This record gives sequence, structure tokens and C-alpha cells, in this order.
Amino acid sequence: MNKPTVFFSFFMMVCVTVFSCAHGSKMRKLYPGMTKQEVLKTFGKPDGYQKAGEYEAFKYSNKLMSGWSWDRADYYAILKEGVLVEYGAGNIRVKDSNIIVLVPLR
Repeated sequence: MNKPTVFFSFFMMVCVTVFSCAHGSKMRKLYPGMTKQEVLKTFGKPDGYQKAGEYEAFKYSNKLMSGWSWDRADYYAILKEGVLVEYGAGNIRVKDSNIIVLVPLR
């Protein structure tokens, strides 16, 4: 192999490694009490949105949980009155008619 081919191969491996766990590491930057604007700044525009009463849920679909390409999940950020109260990988359910809850993956 010539030097440009080796360099390109190495560069691509580094890029895949660095970017493969982007959402899993971003999830660690969330904490209860963050504002809606802080969540959007950290994760960007959500793939889905749901509102029930004073609760809002942002959905980030099919994101990597680890460095392995098959290890994917839907991430959610649940806000109450514009403040983050719950987040993680899983599914959301509307409890009663005005409460959104996160059901963790098993």
C-alpha cells in the first residue's frame, strides 16, 4: 500500500471511532433542571415531538448507544413546563391524559 492509502484508511477509522458514539456521549451531558433551549443546544432539532398537558417529549430516533453500529435506540428528553425532568433511551407513554413517562429499555 502507498502512503496516501494508508493515511486515508487510518483517517477513516479515526472518524468512525470518534463519531460512532456521539449521541451516547451527548446523553451524558444532560441533567435534570436544564431548560428547553439547553436541551436543544446539546442535542439539536428532535426527530419527533409530543405534548401532553404541561409535558413535552423530544424524540431522537435510532441513535447510537455505544460504538457498535447495531447498538441503537431512541432517546427521549421529557420536559415539564420547559424544564428537563427525565431523559434516556426507551419508549414514552402518556399516563392519564396529561403526563408523559419514560419506559426504559430492558
